[in-house]
Amino acid sequence: MSRESTHALQPGTLYVVATPIGHLGDISVRATQVLHDVDVIAAEDTRHTRGLLNHLGVGAPRLLSLHEHNETRQLPGLVRLLQSGGSVALVSDAGTPLISDPGYRLVSKAGELDIPVIAVPGPSAVTAALSISGLPTDRFVFEGFLPARAEARRTRLQSLSSESRTLVFFESPKRVPDALSDIADIFGEDRLVALCRELTKRFESVQRAPAGELSAQFRNLSEKIKGEIVLVVKGTAALPSASAIDEELLIELLADALPPRRASEIAARLTGGRKNDFYKRILKTTDAGSTGK
Repeated sequence: MSRESTHALQPGTLYVVATPIGHLGDISVRATQVLHDVDVIAAEDTRHTRGLLNHLGVGAPRLLSLHEHNETRQLPGLVRLLQSGGSVALVSDAGTPLISDPGYRLVSKAGELDIPVIAVPGPSAVTAALSISGLPTDRFVFEGFLPARAEARRTRLQSLSSESRTLVFFESPKRVPDALSDIADIFGEDRLVALCRELTKRFESVQRAPAGELSAQFRNLSEKIKGEIVLVVKGTAALPSASAIDEELLIELLADALPPRRASEIAARLTGGRKNDFYKRILKTTDAGSTGK
């Protein structure tokens, strides 16, 4: 493979390498070169990554397992390798590492120790789903996987019910019906949802519909739901700004109902104005009312 137009690896550098989320053709030329040239590849699942390397014809680098259960244990050895001038590529099973995948401790430690960390960008299920969802993408928030337990999931969704940005969730196939039901219940049945399944793979599909409609559809499915799923949910409509308070009406109503000092305190709290100013205006109102009687 020719590498004349690309840069050589930098010694003592950690490369965070994005790999395909499904279609192997999505691997970049640069990512392939880095995986070929580094001293060690830290992989979430070495068997899965070995399949990718075999497809790419990459057999030289040493594979090392790095997942959520052993990252703390593997960290010292990888840091020593980097500090001695070795190069390391960090990969997950699919997509961009650290997006709901292991690797945070390694990247964070490298930053603390001034070890260079370089991104080799590429596929990501988050941005892929957003790009084809048909929902607003100018502002969005990635929430990862929703909690598996119903009560915790509903609590999380409740905390997001007023979020105006587009929401992106990962979800397992077996929990999709329950997740859609909770979204419809808490966000409202009319909230738009794009359900993206098996992105870049043979049976890729995108279904866009109100949450209530999708929930009913998936509740009534006879066949088992399969594949990797990303839920993209439209944010809530921005609340209209509060109308300006009619201070004259407020003063009139408070003056009729409360003593001047109490009325002025409430008026000041509601409007942000000065209590003494409202007190004087309320006195004028009450005096004018008394004169008119």
